[in-house]
Amino acid sequence: MKNIIKNTIILLAAVFMASCSDFLEKRPYDGVDPETTVTEDVAVALTNACYSTLMSSNLYNMRIWTLDIVAGNSNVGAGGGTDGLETIQAADFITQSDNGMALYMWRSPWPGIAQCNILINGIGNAEISDEVKNQCLGEAYFLRAHYYYILVRLYGSVPIRTEPYDPGTSAHIARATLEENYDLIINDCKRAIELLPAKSEYSASDLGRACKEAAMCQLADVYLTLAPDKNSLYNEVVTLCEEIASYGWDLSTCDFAANFDATINNGPESIFEVQYSGSTEYNFWGGSCQSSWASTFMGPRNSDFVAGSYGWNQPTEEFMSQWEEGDLRKDVTVFYEGCPDFDGKVYKKTYSNTGYNVRKFLVPKSVSPEYNTNPANWIVYRYADVLLKKAEALNELGETALAATPLNIVRKRAGLASVNGLSKDEMREKIIHERRMELAFEGHRWFDMIRINKGQYAIDFLHSIGKTNANLNRLIFPIPQTERDANPLIEQNPGY
Repeated sequence: MKNIIKNTIILLAAVFMASCSDFLEKRPYDGVDPETTVTEDVAVALTNACYSTLMSSNLYNMRIWTLDIVAGNSNVGAGGGTDGLETIQAADFITQSDNGMALYMWRSPWPGIAQCNILINGIGNAEISDEVKNQCLGEAYFLRAHYYYILVRLYGSVPIRTEPYDPGTSAHIARATLEENYDLIINDCKRAIELLPAKSEYSASDLGRACKEAAMCQLADVYLTLAPDKNSLYNEVVTLCEEIASYGWDLSTCDFAANFDATINNGPESIFEVQYSGSTEYNFWGGSCQSSWASTFMGPRNSDFVAGSYGWNQPTEEFMSQWEEGDLRKDVTVFYEGCPDFDGKVYKKTYSNTGYNVRKFLVPKSVSPEYNTNPANWIVYRYADVLLKKAEALNELGETALAATPLNIVRKRAGLASVNGLSKDEMREKIIHERRMELAFEGHRWFDMIRINKGQYAIDFLHSIGKTNANLNRLIFPIPQTERDANPLIEQNPGY
């Protein structure tokens, strides 16, 4: 899958005809040339192109994990001065409409949405097998939903475009309602579930493509986000999580550390990953980077632990205080004074401003010898997340005793004692805690915080750690002013 995506551009050069735009026009909106015969190879190439945006530094290669900094799990660290200033502003909740983090996270999903629209609208009448057509459409629906889901959680309602851009029409589109956004996301997820095969049905070369369980997991996540306003959706979450389990998923056979081993990508717990090859054929700093930034950026500064070692994403003292005694995940997730050595090297707390660094994603030089050669994938969804989703939904339905079962499966793997006999409120706090530790620095914490109790959980937590600038308006980012200048139909979010 890594090499397939990397080489897609060669075939696409003969498929696309370029166009230009302004808003949703910071990138070209392409269409399938009417003179091109959409063969199965072309359909697959078009589908592969839908994935490339995921690899962007302004999505999973950096900005998604820096949301853990905004959430208070960690500090920027880095090199000081203006290094990471846009993230520091976001984490201090003083972001304005000229903030670079807000700008680039806004811009990044749209090229992916455009590619999905090209595929969805371009192969309907293609004379290819139903198997290939359904597979390609299923992947595109999953990915279009994913890109829109990122946007609506970061910015609230956004414009909706479901067809390729026509250069002869205006590019100015007003924001749809939030309900319309979620209707699109839910419908796309449901289509993907119908069309995609299970992960177990993929050949080794196709592992990494969106699968049925990924679409189910994504839809369950959407329903968890919406359920505070519609309690019945918790039932849907439970059903989806049980359907995923029915495909043979078993956490007891999955090693926690293996999820972050660059030599074991798309492993037995992984449901969906962003694929990186570690190839140096593409610019490390460019939009088509094939090397993961995580190890390079998070390596302890001045340590020489890994290639790069830029020192970003330093865990806070408050986060470190949350580890339970005996939690086996701690030594995999973080560095601290006295922790196990890394690749034969001793960690020193002086490597970090907080005394701690993230360990989870570091790749030794024997695997990634240069800063731009990291082949480690980024896991978006994995099975422990599914179990914790199920536990949360059951508890919110009042089935607190039943919620303990999936929660304790996750805790057992972590070497922790089972929890039982808790009240509904106590169980809710325990599940929130478990998600924080199990999925630490994987890009989930911010989205969890802002959905729980309609964002009030986030405000209460952020204020408790001294981030008093946080308020409900600041739980979504501003629409970048440059985008509003380009498209006057887009209204700004309240409070900016």
